Amino acid sequence: MVLTDEDLTGVPPPRRATRRNKRTHRSPRRDHAVFIALSEEEHACITAAAEREYLATAAWAAQTLLAAANGSARPEYAEFREILGAVIQASGQARRIGVNLNQVVAALHSGESLPQIRWYAEAAARTVDKLDELAEELRRRLP
Repeated sequence: MVLTDEDLTGVPPPRRATRRNKRTHRSPRRDHAVFIALSEEEHACITAAAEREYLATAAWAAQTLLAAANGSARPEYAEFREILGAVIQASGQARRIGVNLNQVVAALHSGESLPQIRWYAEAAARTVDKLDELAEELRRRLP
């Protein structure tokens, strides 16, 4: 008869760890690695580019290298994020101006005379013009 650790200590041996999170990858498995020697400045430049697109440095480098090897242009998401930020800001501004205009109209219906109505109307027109410009810029940049 062979004695085990459990027989001697009364404590069962630890179970082998099992991997619970088995996510599937959308792209084929990458079994090969490429080593690239970079200076501090080059590494900082590449890391900054990856951070701008919210990617890991290696993922950004792989996408960029594959796009160059295939002769295809790599999508630049950073430009679209900037434009999207401007659209979101303009949308919020238009919403706030709309609320103010609704308050002015309610005051006019109650018989009050408000000198700010011209200012609110001009601000609303500027915001709509800005949204139109952003929409045109997006239309030009999209493939």
